[in-house]
This record gives sequence, structure tokens and C-alpha cells, in this order.
Amino acid sequence: MLFTEQDHHYMARAIKLAEQGRFTTTPNPNVGCVLVNDQQIVGEGFHQRAGHGHAEVNALLMAGDKAHGATAYVTLEPCSHYGRTPPCAEGLKKAGVSKVIAAMVDPNPQVSGKGLAILAEAGIEVGAGLLEPQARELNRGFLKRMEQGLPFVSCKLACSLDGKTALNNGQSKWITGPLARQDVQLFRAQSCAILTGADTVLIDNAKLNVRAAELPIALPTDLPLRQPVRVIIDSQNRLTPDLALFSIPSDIIILTTELDNQQQWPHFVSHKVLPANNHKVDLLAALQWLAQQQFNQLWLEAGATLAGAMAEQNLIDEYIIYMAPKLIGNSGKSLVNFAELTKMDEISSLTFKHCEQIGGDLRITAVAESQLDSDEFNRKE
Repeated sequence: MLFTEQDHHYMARAIKLAEQGRFTTTPNPNVGCVLVNDQQIVGEGFHQRAGHGHAEVNALLMAGDKAHGATAYVTLEPCSHYGRTPPCAEGLKKAGVSKVIAAMVDPNPQVSGKGLAILAEAGIEVGAGLLEPQARELNRGFLKRMEQGLPFVSCKLACSLDGKTALNNGQSKWITGPLARQDVQLFRAQSCAILTGADTVLIDNAKLNVRAAELPIALPTDLPLRQPVRVIIDSQNRLTPDLALFSIPSDIIILTTELDNQQQWPHFVSHKVLPANNHKVDLLAALQWLAQQQFNQLWLEAGATLAGAMAEQNLIDEYIIYMAPKLIGNSGKSLVNFAELTKMDEISSLTFKHCEQIGGDLRITAVAESQLDSDEFNRKE
């Protein structure tokens, strides 16, 4: 199918709508839908929350009878299976739309190609691939989980201009400024889970929650703020219930190698025993298990040891580094720790994707080689 300039315009609108669900839809993908009849938008909507109406359902409700004969622009192939809501492909067919254009085919094996097939068999013209790179970027965590059985991992780091994260005595508050810390809250809010290690919790007495008052923007929906699940790797069972982390009643998962039944944990805390690798939680096994629990996007906010171990095993997709215009010198601690390299070809190669000034600091986004193809459109903008 050849796409027109108008097709591009309406699909871009659908993608903007889909972005409004990025704080609330987990574990579902972000999806937007625009219904156009006689060159007029007659209905539009986006998926707000798992178990609630999908984007197509909300657009059809807005359009009413005007959906008959309309073209539907959807950022992801309409679903074809019964889950918590009926299939959207059937809803579009029943409404009498004449054409459905999807930005991409759904990688979910339950859906892939079946939604478009239902529509085509009903005599509805279908097409796919319009603004697909942008649609993939919108749901990169969901797509990685479906295609590779792993969540998308973003690693947050903060450092001085000379690459140091703290003084030798552990003091690190604050290297970056308040606007950078607010920016971190926005990334946390968009993540399915925040992943860290016991060291970070113990040293910083960190809570690792989203603080709504510090968000730099107002959330785009009326839905309540969704706290990401806090996932803590505690291989040696060093955490105790009196820590500040457990003062906030939202879901916490502790990953360990051996269950400790000596502590009395709050009801919102659960434990998962995972295989050990050198007496520590096997990190690949941890990510695979989290993907099985339907976590799409992980925000890794940890110390140099865990960040280094994840980097060494190529388990990080994206680095988000906040760099402050400060110099700490030889007394400081480095960003990541892993085994010493002896050859230049052993060095991990990254590509700078984006750089932006946040207050007095820089936010640098660098991606791993595995992300280069999917991010190509970003570098061309």
C-alpha cells in the first residue's frame, strides 16, 4: 500500500496519542488510534491502562456512527484475541470501517498478523509499516520482551565532569542539580520497574519511588500515579525491614539466591530465589524471570558494581548519564566496575544518541550496538 502525506499526518497524531499512556499502560504496549472520515477526525483515543479499553475501543466510542466507512490509523496491529477486553479487530469490523492502517504488526505471537487477517477477510483494506520506526521506539520494552524474552534496560548514571560518582567516603549528595533529579523522576515514572542492588539501598537508604511533587511535567491522564515495582538484588540477604525502602507501601521484589525466613516483611514485599552465578544472583536469569512477569522497561539505578556487572554481560540497552560541571579528582569513585580489559577490541562500543542540557547539567544518552538499527531514525532527525 502506498501511503499519502495525509496518512503520515494522521499516523503521527496516533503516535502522539499513544505517548500519553506511557506512564500507565504496563504491561501492555502504548497504542493510539485515529479514525478519519471524509478527511475529518471523527474519533481518537489511546490505551490508558491494562484491563481498560484499548485505543481502538476509545476511538470508536468517540466516533459513534461516523466510524462507518472511516479509515483507522493504529500504531500497533489491532488485537485478535480475547483477553481482559474483546478483540479490537472484531470491533473495527463491526463498526464498518473501510480501511485500517497499522504502523506495525504486533510481535505478540497471540496476535501477529491475525488482527489484520480478520479485517482483510471481512473486505476491509489493510496496510502496515507506516512510521514503523517511531512506533517501535514507542514500545521498545514491549517489543524486546516479545522478540527476545528480555526487558529493555536503561541504566542511569550520574557523575562529575571527570567521570566520578562519589567521594571515597561514599558521599554523593548531590553531584547533579535539582532539575536533573526531577528529570530522573520522569524516567522512573515511565518504567515498569526500578532495578537496583542491596548496596545502593544500604548505603543511600534509598526509597526508589516516584515522587509526584518532583515530576517536571503534569501527567497527561487523570489516572492515579503508578509506582513502578522496586526490584532489589540482594544475593546475601542483607536487607532488613526497617530500611526507608520499606516505608512506602508499593510492590517490592527481592531477588536472592537463598530465602531468609528470619525477617518479618511487609505484605507488599515478595521474594524470588534465582540461580546463583559465583555466589550472586545470575543477572541474565533475573532479567529473563522479570520478562516472564511481564516487565517491559527496567530503570537500572545502581552502584558501580551492579552497573559494571550488567555492562560486562551486555545486559544494558541504553545508558542515561547525567554529567555535572564539577571536578572531583583522584579521590572519587568511577561510574562502573568490571574486570580489567587487556585488549582494545574488548572495549564495549556505544553510540551517542542524544545530548541535552538539564539545568546546569548534561543528560547524555548512549545506546549499545544492538540498538543502533532501531534508533537509526533518531540520528537522522
